[in-house]
Amino acid sequence: MRKDPFGIGDYLHVYNRGNRKQPIVKDNYDRIRFLQSLYYFNTENTSPNPIRKINLLKINFNKWEWPEGWQARKPIIKIMSFVLLDNHFHLLVKEIKEGGLTLFMRRLGTGLANYFNLKYQESGGLFQGSYKAKRIDRDEYLKYLSVYIQVKNLLELYPRGTSRAIKEFDKFYQWAANYPFSSLASYTDNKPRPIIDKDILSEIFPNSSSFNQFAKEC
Repeated sequence: MRKDPFGIGDYLHVYNRGNRKQPIVKDNYDRIRFLQSLYYFNTENTSPNPIRKINLLKINFNKWEWPEGWQARKPIIKIMSFVLLDNHFHLLVKEIKEGGLTLFMRRLGTGLANYFNLKYQESGGLFQGSYKAKRIDRDEYLKYLSVYIQVKNLLELYPRGTSRAIKEFDKFYQWAANYPFSSLASYTDNKPRPIIDKDILSEIFPNSSSFNQFAKEC
């Protein structure tokens, strides 16, 4: 088992990329599975076969069923922000249980790889080695990282291209806020989402207007 050099209370930038930079998701069902994994794997105890349990759940953005027979959900990390792109992802997290990130990332990596290989009749590793995790030790870094993860990473996905996204930033920003496979909407409209726990970011950005202004300035 990987032993990470951090512990309870640490804020971390976590990311990983597809093996040989290949896609880790190919359609919206894959992307929704990623969202489900962020939620259902973030608990102290799962069933012996969590993948099968999740497969039986209906895909619904607005309702998150808890699998019958599972122990009550007790998160092992706080996911403060995330973004999913075709061949990589970024997470901003806080560890709240000793070894929580290691356990969560093992479940996430194994679960996504098993799902992908079964669906597309592939084999082998889905990701380019172990995940990367960098400790964040300053509030200022947290502020900029939240924008980097949720806004800057989406520039390349903008349908009209990166250069147009920069030129027409307000239009791009509205599009980005509606991108369902990022946590940006949690900050632009201040509505709670089941995956996200803003933790200290709710103090740094007490309302959506403060985050929106800072994001646009960045």
